[in-house]
Amino acid sequence: MIPKPIRDRLGLRPGQVEVIADGAGLRVEVLAEDDVGERSGRLIVPATGAPLDDDEVRALRDGDQR
Repeated sequence: MIPKPIRDRLGLRPGQVEVIADGAGLRVEVLAEDDVGERSGRLIVPATGAPLDDDEVRALRDGDQR
């Protein structure tokens, strides 16, 4: 079981996860839902994990443009 303070900090909700051996530790990843929808001509992907702030979104966007 993952302790509640950690679940709260990461935004984890009940559902399936994948546990991966990562060196001497374990990595837990939320499995993405298959419920991709469409609204006003745009794809909507279900939210998972912790919310991202503006700086994190910029870093992801900039990393994708390299």
